[in-house]
Amino acid sequence: MTNMHDILAKQKQYVLKEGSPSNALRIDRLNRMKELILEYRYKFVDALNEDFGVRSKNQSMITDAYSIIPNIEYAKKNLKSWTAKSKRKTSFPFNILGAKSYVEYEPLGVVGMISPWNFPVNLTFSPLIAVFAAGNVVMHKPSEYTENTSSLLKEACDKYYDETEFATVLGGPDVGAEFSSLKFDHLLYTGSGAVGKHIMQAAAKNLVPVTLELGGKSPVIVGESADLKSTARRVMMGKTMNAGQICLAPDYVIVKDNLESALVTELKETVKEYYPDIKHNPDYTSIINQKHFDRINSLIQDAREKGATIDEINPANEDFSQQEAYKIPPTLVMNPTDDMAVMQEEIFGPVLPIKRYSHIDETIEYVNSKDKPLGLYYFGSNKEEENKVLSKTTSGGVTVNNVIGHLQQSDLPFGGVGPSGIGRYNGIEGFLNFSNARAIYKEVSPRFEKLFGFMRPPYKQDVEATLKKLIK
Repeated sequence: MTNMHDILAKQKQYVLKEGSPSNALRIDRLNRMKELILEYRYKFVDALNEDFGVRSKNQSMITDAYSIIPNIEYAKKNLKSWTAKSKRKTSFPFNILGAKSYVEYEPLGVVGMISPWNFPVNLTFSPLIAVFAAGNVVMHKPSEYTENTSSLLKEACDKYYDETEFATVLGGPDVGAEFSSLKFDHLLYTGSGAVGKHIMQAAAKNLVPVTLELGGKSPVIVGESADLKSTARRVMMGKTMNAGQICLAPDYVIVKDNLESALVTELKETVKEYYPDIKHNPDYTSIINQKHFDRINSLIQDAREKGATIDEINPANEDFSQQEAYKIPPTLVMNPTDDMAVMQEEIFGPVLPIKRYSHIDETIEYVNSKDKPLGLYYFGSNKEEENKVLSKTTSGGVTVNNVIGHLQQSDLPFGGVGPSGIGRYNGIEGFLNFSNARAIYKEVSPRFEKLFGFMRPPYKQDVEATLKKLIK
């Protein structure tokens, strides 16, 4: 196998030799991505199902195939305007003398990309859209947890892209550690905050700028004006998709105390509707592996031991102690307290703590007492309350009256804030994130040279007096 240092050197040489790619080449790379996804979609779906043990094939077709394509088309449609020279105002008196100022957006160069296991196809190609639109080339390290999908990604990308455009490096944690220490022009990592700290530390040794998409505990605030049936259906759709193994999955619900019982009833009815049975249901995804299965079950057990009421939603009353996969039924944790691990770390599974509040200010205070989340979700029709929640909290993104929805909008940026992430991809913000905004200034004509003599030595006049005239 080619050494990853050799690949990086080859890509950097290519970038220096070829310079900024034309819009036609950028669109060609995006078109090839679309063709790749459509050609390999069934293979991706099967590989994902094999890697997870059970992963809803319909869900995979949505999330890891067709949902990517609108963003590809959106980038192609807007690429000309994104890459256009941005004229800027030139300061007085240079402006009246013919000087020009503008910004050109040029590629950063070689972007390293480390993608996660939960949506390995989507979270390879979705950020890659912005990376390619900005004119960069890529080295990619997919997750070793989804071995079949990662191998298939390499096969597909090697077929559609030259190694100088897009190169895939397979391997485990040792390869990942070496990969993150390479001297890229930018490094993109999607995954846990714990690993993100190591990624950022490794990149810092070479002063490599990073984009980190890290997740966190995204809250759901249910206002008194919320439609509980609709709320339950939308929350549970987000919580059970991929068995909750989503960076933007609702991590806990805060509901008005007098609505808690009714909401819980609706949540249970929703699960029964979506999944009349779970254990052998191909639409209900398994936890990725034994390690994460044990971790999620330990969160449930810790909450139980510390006084929470555990309400497992198991419509067919199935026995999950013996199973071929690692399925965990949707589980509500009632009366959670902050000393419970389930309220301290990102759950990344189908477990949903339910907290109560008596006044909306309590929800704002609670959310603000934690790390800034990747997503925040408010349900309700009270505009004043909605504005209060949104104006007094901070998060990477917000969806009102649904969960995860802002990620599906092609023209909205996606990313976190603080501990939930750094940088953005999607839309123009993604293009800008992976571009160098190069400031260019064209000086006035030499025929005006004498006008600036007062600014150069030897100083023969009152310089400050002249400067005061210029700033009036």
